[in-house]
This record gives sequence, structure tokens and C-alpha cells, in this order.
Amino acid sequence: MINLSKSERKACMPIKDVVQPNIIQIDDVLRLRKFDGNFDFALEWYQDEETVWYVDGDRELYSKELLEKMYMYWNSVSEVYFIEVYTNGTYQPIGDVSFHQEDMPIVIGNKSYRGKGIGKKVIQTLIERAKTLGYDKLYIEEIYDFNVASQALYMSLGFKKKELVNKGWSYELILSS
Repeated sequence: MINLSKSERKACMPIKDVVQPNIIQIDDVLRLRKFDGNFDFALEWYQDEETVWYVDGDRELYSKELLEKMYMYWNSVSEVYFIEVYTNGTYQPIGDVSFHQEDMPIVIGNKSYRGKGIGKKVIQTLIERAKTLGYDKLYIEEIYDFNVASQALYMSLGFKKKELVNKGWSYELILSS
């Protein structure tokens, strides 16, 4: 066991006093793997104009440096996971998701896996994690008006529109009354 100081523990825990699991197994073929600093494979996702449009609301493709900044930011404020599917005897990353009480952005970067219910399983799993952590609400900072698939995903899981923001709506899910 490694003995870490309080400040070192905080640095390893984007959610205060919560240790992020290395793996969250969702089902036989789907899991979340903790961000480990290796993200080169994800650059392809963020070089796709359609994906970037849904993520950022513009069409500026990511450089490796911008992608690194994004992951480093999310990793400093949330739990970051790669979404992995078991195929051909190994787990392959197909997307990413960040989890904290104030936002939960998800990207299915490999387009062949979109529309198959994977995003719903991932968000359902993170809602259960939120309940385990004692959260009473979850928020989504913004879903753009043109991102109908994301709106449908979150609303199917009980999220409600909260307030009008820049290019869309923020959402809220009440976990307990």
C-alpha cells in the first residue's frame, strides 16, 4: 500500500474524498476504464467534424495539444473514463465520459457504436454511482438545441430541462426527495 499525504490524496481524487475505481464493469462486454493519461487513440474521435459539432457547438477540430488540455481539465474536476467494448478478445475504447455532480459529458467517438444504447447504459451506471456517493441531484451543464440524440438520452433517464443557456438547455435529475 502506498501512503499518500492528504494533499497527494486530493490530487488523485477529482471528487473530494472519493477514490475513483479503475474499472466499472457495466455488463459482459461494456466497461468504463479510468483515464490513465494515455489518450492518443481518442484524437481520431475529436478530428471528426460531426463529433466536435455535438461536443463544442463549433467545427474546430482538436489538435493533440487541445485534446490533452481537455482531458487534463476534466481529470482535475471529475472522474474521467474511457468507454470500452469487449471485441475480438480484448477491450477497445470507443468513447469517453466525465462524471461529477455538475456535469456528465459523454462522447461515443466510434460512430459504429452510436445508437446502440451504450450511452444509456453508461449514464445509468453513473447515476447509480451518484446515488452510492449520496448525491441528491445531478446536473448537465448544457446540451445544445441541435443535439437531439443527447437530449433524448438524458431525458429518457429522468433528467428535466432546468434553464435556457447559451446554445441549449441545462438539465437536472433529482435522485431523492
